Amino acid sequence: MDIPAVDEAARARNLIAAERKAVALFDEVTRQGLVKPGLLESAISDGIRDLAADMFGTKRHWHKRIVRAGENTLHPYKANPPDRVVAEDDIVFLDFGPVFDEWEADFGRTYVLGDDPVKLRIAADLPLVWEAGREHFESHPDITGAELYAHVCRLAQDAGWHFGGPHSGHLVGEFPHELIEADLVNSYIAPTNPNRLRGKDDAGRRCHWILEVHLVDPRRRFGGFYEQLLTLSH
Repeated sequence: MDIPAVDEAARARNLIAAERKAVALFDEVTRQGLVKPGLLESAISDGIRDLAADMFGTKRHWHKRIVRAGENTLHPYKANPPDRVVAEDDIVFLDFGPVFDEWEADFGRTYVLGDDPVKLRIAADLPLVWEAGREHFESHPDITGAELYAHVCRLAQDAGWHFGGPHSGHLVGEFPHELIEADLVNSYIAPTNPNRLRGKDDAGRRCHWILEVHLVDPRRRFGGFYEQLLTLSH
């Protein structure tokens, strides 16, 4: 069966546009102070959901909306820790997958509400580790999912943290997203993926990836999270 031609330039523009809207959404979250003490994580999540609807008409999120605070920031995506009230000196991370005009975004950022120096340091290290991961990806054209995951874990360790996730990213594209399950190793930047990340999917489209960084401090019982487009980041 012939595979229809794909307009890769248009796909790239749409994914970049979706991410820019996610950036604008998170900027507005910060401007309005929606991440604050005294609220349940679920209440913050609902507030951001409503803001996305007001700003962009967003009605769908392609994965569950995540707001995690305090010890809950240790948990990876698949976990469902109890809903927690955000404390005065908490660290909080957001992981949202809004759908903009049928295109997926996946964006994560971390907020420090107090002045704890270690929490501030982990928040500052997140984009640095992410950028170092991107640079490694760019300088290794044949890199596999397993190799990039291992490198990001080393970067976390070199920065003085543990890496908190079973993978460090995944495919992103048009909505509805192709089903991602643990056994579909090709869909993840994970230790079980031996395949080159630069390639095409079953429909003949270029693979575009999200890079995730989840740093944790098991002793102090908190972590932080940062994610955005990898393949179209520059």
